[in-house]
Amino acid sequence: MRNAMWSFLVALVALVALVALVALAAVAVSTSVTEAQGRRNLTPEQQAERQRQREAMMTAPRPIDGVNSVWIHELTWMEVRDEIASGKTIGIVGTGGVEQNGPYVAGGKHNYVLEAMCDAIARELGNAMCAPVMRYVPEGDPENLRFPGTLSVRQETFQMVLEDVGNSLKSQGFTDVVFIGDSGGNQNGMAAAAEALNEHWGGVARAHYIEEYYREDIWSCEYLKEELGIFQKPDVCSATRDQYHDDVHYSSIIATINPERIRAEQRIEKDLYSINQVELGPIERTIEIGQKLIEYRTEITVRAISRSMSSN
Repeated sequence: MRNAMWSFLVALVALVALVALVALAAVAVSTSVTEAQGRRNLTPEQQAERQRQREAMMTAPRPIDGVNSVWIHELTWMEVRDEIASGKTIGIVGTGGVEQNGPYVAGGKHNYVLEAMCDAIARELGNAMCAPVMRYVPEGDPENLRFPGTLSVRQETFQMVLEDVGNSLKSQGFTDVVFIGDSGGNQNGMAAAAEALNEHWGGVARAHYIEEYYREDIWSCEYLKEELGIFQKPDVCSATRDQYHDDVHYSSIIATINPERIRAEQRIEKDLYSINQVELGPIERTIEIGQKLIEYRTEITVRAISRSMSSN
């Protein structure tokens, strides 16, 4: 008897929930229809007034001062509008990823590097802004990923998103869209997206795939040895040494954003604050190395962007 009563109550609750959902859907449809009818019922004069109000809103001055940021998602739409009007018409799209990076570095490694790099590159250029870093990139078959925490999209999905973001930037006044990628698996998609956008735009705006950001002195291997006297072991320029998808280049740049992302304090406590037989500590030293690497790679990238823009 008790089981029968319980089953009845469960069924009743489900029925009530279903009725509520149907009612909410009906209200939403009704509201949408009413709004559409309202727009159709406007007189020509009312429609003209509404259009005037929209145009006035688009040109209205900001009621408050802006902030010192080159990141589009950190700005209000009015701030972005005014930055574009002031000549900041280069939109930088950085592509990172979420993947395994060994036992010490968070999965968003490439995204953190781009937070530091895009900011520095845009400020050095002086006429650029950064779109939010793209975190969903090709990391392998989305249905068969090896490591927990890895997130992946298909190459065609990645390229389509890049093209949509590029078109979004162009539609609001950016004349040059720059693609930089911090991971090897992102490079082909960015090159293909830039080519497709340039064909589509026909010279009205330009897309630039800047491979030098990633490939010139890849992982700063030569700079670390020749300029900073840092020698990693084994002495091979590779994204993975001793099974760690990490190195001095990545750890140091990430530390400038947040040392917690490389688990600095925890590693120091366990006497594990080193990578590829290079001692990283103290944390202040790690950050100092990272700042030098940011300056070095910013110089590489700005030079490549300027060259690409002058050649088109």
